[in-house]
Amino acid sequence: MKITLRILLSIAIVILGYLCVMSIVTPIEFEEKQLEREKLIIKNLMDIRKAEIAYKDQKGFYTANADTLIDFIQNGKVAIVRKEGTLTDEQLKAGLTEKKAVAIVNKGNEKEIIANGLENFRRDTSYISVYESLFAEDYTIDKLEQIVIIPFSNGQKFEFDTSMFTNEASGITIPLFEARAPYDSYLHDLNRQELINLKDKRTKLNKYTGLKVGSVNEPNNNAGNWE
Repeated sequence: MKITLRILLSIAIVILGYLCVMSIVTPIEFEEKQLEREKLIIKNLMDIRKAEIAYKDQKGFYTANADTLIDFIQNGKVAIVRKEGTLTDEQLKAGLTEKKAVAIVNKGNEKEIIANGLENFRRDTSYISVYESLFAEDYTIDKLEQIVIIPFSNGQKFEFDTSMFTNEASGITIPLFEARAPYDSYLHDLNRQELINLKDKRTKLNKYTGLKVGSVNEPNNNAGNWE
């Protein structure tokens, strides 16, 4: 009987010891894997932000469609302005602006160019593909779709949303966008209880349960919630 009790006690001690160790190790392992995965997700969100800004610069608004964004990266063009010379304070005080200076130079009237001191002033515009300009160093053309796919999510795309925000004071309306990766999409295969704890903590802080860039509720300079 004593031997049986000793064996059972030893087993209980081992089990309790294991549980104590795991209560410390599990959260650490979960956080390490979370941070490791989020480095890749943040990279994608920053690339999405670059593409969305370029899209808005041309269209005047953002897109909430991942396929439209990839098509824009593959086939869209961005203007590249080569600048030579700058306007002096005296020229600016005289009412000369960049637009006026470009118009004078483009007319090619040498006397007018000299009279306005624009002999060394040039603004030449050329066009390059969005892909070549922003993404060629990081992606081959056949891998571009990876930008809108959440890493570790089994192929799930980032969630996109757009809105128009009107400033009540100024009456100015501006476009906004948001791209999101919920915790459930890229932490689904990790410890379930740790995931529940993480989501609960974020919810209590009234924060998004995942990673996102931009905001459709108010202007935030397209910042990410990790920044």
